[in-house]
Amino acid sequence: MNKELIEALELLEKEKNISKATLLEAIENSLITACKNHFGKADNIRVNINPQTGDFAVFADKEVVEEVEDPVLQVSLVEARMKDPKYELGDIVHFPIESKSFGRIATQNAKNVILQKIREEERSMQFNEWYQKEKDVVTGIVQRNLGRNVSINLGRVDAVLSEAEQVRGEVFKPTERIKVFVLEVKDNPKGPRISVSRTHPDLVKRLFEAEVTEVRDGTVEIKAIAREAGSRTKIAVCSNDPNVDPVGACVGMNGARVNSIVNELRGEKIDIITWDENPAFLIENALSPAKVICVVADEEEREAQVIVPDYQLSLAIGKEGQNARLAARLTGYKIDIKSETQAREMGLFEQMGIDDQEEGVYDDFPAGFDLTAPDEDYPVEDFEEQTGE
Repeated sequence: MNKELIEALELLEKEKNISKATLLEAIENSLITACKNHFGKADNIRVNINPQTGDFAVFADKEVVEEVEDPVLQVSLVEARMKDPKYELGDIVHFPIESKSFGRIATQNAKNVILQKIREEERSMQFNEWYQKEKDVVTGIVQRNLGRNVSINLGRVDAVLSEAEQVRGEVFKPTERIKVFVLEVKDNPKGPRISVSRTHPDLVKRLFEAEVTEVRDGTVEIKAIAREAGSRTKIAVCSNDPNVDPVGACVGMNGARVNSIVNELRGEKIDIITWDENPAFLIENALSPAKVICVVADEEEREAQVIVPDYQLSLAIGKEGQNARLAARLTGYKIDIKSETQAREMGLFEQMGIDDQEEGVYDDFPAGFDLTAPDEDYPVEDFEEQTGE
């Protein structure tokens, strides 16, 4: 019987990841509960359990007194000496208790105590396990729709993908495997309540960490992310190793790495740009793929004035202002974009200390060309090499 008990405890330990010591403690508490239900109190009850063999014994400690007032806690001197003549007044006598003598109700209560402890430990283990995965990406299986929410199975627990955290236009089929970002884990009497997201910007960051080795080991660092879920994401990266190109590492050979992430996000476009501590250069990079004539950034006001060639204005702003909006989120600057013609009409070139030029003279400048820099900083041969002029 005791061998079967140990085997059952070891099986529970493997299946539910609950330690055998915890289960033995639950059995001990259940026996004490049974004694309390049987005798009315259990202040003097002691349980000894051998964790190796499963043998257990229950004792009631009673004090030797001249006159017994509480038979549950006390024993007379005459009765104690019948057990052992050496006992004196004030000694403690250990009386063994047979668990077979417990009534049906006491036994049922003891069983409930064990089951309750198992459920509590299982819930606690699940909560701790998933709490450690908070702000991480996991793979789940779509189960069913709960109104406008979606139930995602994560193994032994289910998560809820709320309508607010779903990408507009995404449709999930039952049994489909998807990656989700663990947004929040809350403790609940029925088990951990897990909220997940498909729209959070950190979903993209975690996917890059999983796909790009250089990001995972810290060689390439993701400095900022701006995302409009389902449409476009801009991500700024820098390298801690001068021999590693951060953009190239994230893109991968023939775009293999970034395409894998794009497929997981169901076609969402991803722009990867190089981070720069100089806000002007960072804003110029962030407005990619549009070419920029010049950028004047005010670090105190967190505002920037950008001038682009006339034919690049719509590209810089983007469809419904998306490119400019994402660039502003990525850099943290309020960006005002003007075309070359608008800038000339407003006198912005003069305000920036740039000589006025004839219309169209900036149209063929390569991206990153700084009109405020001395000529020797941008040799003529470099300009000819990039433009062919």
